[in-house]
Order: sequence, then C-alpha cells, then structure tokens
Amino acid sequence: MNQRYVYLLAALLAVIGLSVFFYKWQVLGFPVTEDQESPVWTIESAVSFQSGPGSIKVQLNVPSLTPGFRTLHENSVSRGYGFATNFGGGGREAQWAIRRADGEQTIYYRISVYEDDSVDQSDTTPPFPPTPTINEPMKTAVDVLVDDVRDHSADTASFTTELLRSMNDPSPDSNVELLSAGVSSNAEFVDVITTLLASARIPARMVHGFPLAGRQRSAELVTWLEVHDGDRWLYFNPTTGEESLPDRFLVWWRGNEPLVNVEGGSNVQVDFAIQLNHLEAVAIAETQAARQGASAVDFSLYSLPIQTQAVYSVLLMIPIGALIMVIMRNIVGVDAFGTFMPVLIALAFRETKLFWGLILFTLLVTLGLTIRFLLDKLRLLLVPRLSAVLIVVVILMLFISMTSHRLGMEMGLSVALFPMVIIAMTIERMSVVWEERGAVDAIRAGLGSLAVAVAAYIFMDMAWLEHLIFTFPELLLVILAFVMLVGRYTGYRLTELRRFKELARD
Repeated sequence: MNQRYVYLLAALLAVIGLSVFFYKWQVLGFPVTEDQESPVWTIESAVSFQSGPGSIKVQLNVPSLTPGFRTLHENSVSRGYGFATNFGGGGREAQWAIRRADGEQTIYYRISVYEDDSVDQSDTTPPFPPTPTINEPMKTAVDVLVDDVRDHSADTASFTTELLRSMNDPSPDSNVELLSAGVSSNAEFVDVITTLLASARIPARMVHGFPLAGRQRSAELVTWLEVHDGDRWLYFNPTTGEESLPDRFLVWWRGNEPLVNVEGGSNVQVDFAIQLNHLEAVAIAETQAARQGASAVDFSLYSLPIQTQAVYSVLLMIPIGALIMVIMRNIVGVDAFGTFMPVLIALAFRETKLFWGLILFTLLVTLGLTIRFLLDKLRLLLVPRLSAVLIVVVILMLFISMTSHRLGMEMGLSVALFPMVIIAMTIERMSVVWEERGAVDAIRAGLGSLAVAVAAYIFMDMAWLEHLIFTFPELLLVILAFVMLVGRYTGYRLTELRRFKELARD
C-alpha cells in the first residue's frame, strides 16, 4: 500500500480517537485522573402545612438557572400527591396536587447538585423596567436619592454600589430614613432597592439561595441583589454593596414571589436541610450522560459486570506493552526473543512485583535452559522436544513454589503466574540461538527481552494510565495509529548509530 494511504489512515484513526476522548472528557465530564471525587450537595425542602377540607395544590419555587452548578438529579417524596414541574414568574416551580388529605401534611423535594465552573447559565437580557408608581412623599425621596447617587456614579455597577452604601449608611439622611421605615428583613430591604433601581430604569431582582458549606440541618435562605448592566447580570451584597456572590452560592429562585403557595392548607412552613457527600466523578459523568441521552455511556466499560471490568482492566494494558515493544524494537533497536513474550512477562511482573519477578524469571529460564541442553543430547524431534521443555517448565515452577514455601518465602508461589508456554518457547529459542550464533548473542537477546519486559511493566503498572485507558478506550485508536506509523519507519535505530559510528566518522 502507498505510504500516503498509511499516513491518511493513521491520521483518521487518531482524529476519531481524540475526538471521542475530548467529547467524553469536556462534554460528558469523564475524569482523566483516577480516584477523582466531586462534592455533591443534596438540598431537601420540607413543606409542612395543615390540610383543609377540600383539594390541595402546592407550588414551590425550585432551582432553574444555577450558575456554577449542574443538577445531578432531583426527586419528590409525597404520598398520594401528583407531582409535576413547570415554569412560573420566579423560575421553575414544583407542583403537587391531591383531591383530599387529612391532618398535617409534609411534602419533600430533594435536589442534588455539583460544582461545574464551565456552566454559564445566563438569563436573557431583560427590558428596561417601567417607572414604578410611588405616592408622595416617598416619590420625592426616591427622586432625590436617585439623582444624588447618579451624580456620584459612572455606570450601573458603581450606581448600585453607591446606592447600597447610601441605604446602609449608619447616619442616614431623611430620605433614606423615610425609605427604610418599616423594613424588617433582608428580603424587604432588597425589595426596596429593586424599586429604587427601577426608578433609575435599571433592571434588578432579588436572588434567594444558599451558601453551600458542609452539612446544615436547618439552612436559612439568603437574599442577594442581581442587577443587569446591559450585558450581563451582576450580583451584589445588599449589606456591603460588594459586587460578588458568596462562595458556592446555589441560586434557589429569583424575584419577589413567595417561596411557596398552598391552596387549601394553612400554617405553612418550609424547612431546608443540606447534606454534603462525595461521589466518584465517573458516576457523576455517567448520570449526566444518561440524562443527556448520550450514546457514549452505553458503550462505557463501566456498564459491564464488575468481574468483566476487572478482566478488561488488565487486557487493555496489553496494547500499552505492545507499544513499548514496538518502540524498543524498531526505534531503539533492542534485540529480544519473540514479539509478545516481553509483554506477557511484564503482565506477570504486575502480579509478582518487579524485584521478585526478575529473580523468578531468571531462575526459571536458567534452570530450564540447563535441562534443555541435556535434552538436546537425546536428539528429539521438534514437537516432542517442545512438549518436553513445557513439561520441564511446569515441574520447575512446581519445584520453585514448593521450595520457597518450605523456606518461608511466599513470593516464590507467584512463579505460577508466569505464562508457561511463553517461558517454554523462550527457553527453546534461546537454546537455538546459543547453538547457532553463540552464547553472547543468546544472552544479549535474553537480557534485551528482560529490558523490554521491565520497560513495559513500568508503563503497564501506572495506575493513572490504566484508569485513562479504561475510561477512554478510544485512545487505543491513537496507539494503533502510532504503531502503524512506526511500522513504516525504515531509518536507523538508536543502537545502530553506535554500531556504525566508525563509518560516519570516515
């Protein structure tokens, strides 16, 4: 095949693999590091009331636009009530209804959210508010205060800050005293501020929410001020005038509509509780992908049974070892026995650990090679000779295990993890090279195989790399593309540069 087609195929495979990888990483939120956990807050609202004689309808404002947060899931616990969500004046509303209920009633609504700074759930640009109708003498106080603040400000943000500073002045003038008279709560104060801003033709509204910080058995709603400057919504602390939001502030609803409305009930009370949990980022990504209807989650390895996942977590590292083998053979120029023998040996090293694996492998090959030379004097045919070597390898593995156990060295038991067929073939090929090309070449190839196995083990034992390949198996297409490109490489290997150094000097 023309080399150009190989490059095109490799580029196509790499683009497909990287595209799926970035989609799952950036859009679906699959983590690229292992053991990554994300804080998840569950906010529960309990609406308690005394039922009346007739039908009951309950409307509760619930989160809709939550900058900095994504909704993981939400549910309702209400025995016998019909449940639905709809959009109202303050955003999204949870609605319950029942034909008849007796006694005290409690309805629960839960929502779980997690942080995502990439979420920018900006609301639409509002129109300029109409001038509010205000009776005298309040109207004169509003006009004087607005004109005075406008003279000391340059834009919407500075106007809002100056207005809040004036309204919170510990020594207010008569106009501020008149406007603040009768204000008994933070929500009422913010409502007065929105009226003043509407008089200045500035869109503003109240924002109610919670600063999320650990577990809260009885959480209190906090009212903030939201002002539109013509391009975006700005948040202001109504007490200090500072342009900011509290850390991890979850917006519950906006506007001056009541939090809850119960038709057919009395003595209404709403209590909030917040619980902090930590979930694996993979579980969050899978839930989010399932909600979006993404097909990538259907082909995720995390959907397989646990036992099957354990098998593939090992098998998916074999291509990594094969990549190391290709680099060591075709680019570095290390001589080794077989194509996949070092990779399988590296796989065994993952279980035996490197130090004991090297000792057991060297001991097994040395003893097997010695017995192989003894068998050579019998002049057996190829297949019987290979079968005899295989049987000898099994006997040697059994002997090493029993001896180490008797000596109290339990690591010797892990010799059974080595692939016996591969060991037998290695012994056979090493003996053939020994006879045909000498002991030096045979030992050099054996040490080269061991070096490749060690290099493959180092990469195959990286936990973060195992997580990356298991979570994003499409990256195997990138590895395949790289192997194809290396397969067309016909230049000098690194060891050959040293080998032909004298020719280059001449």
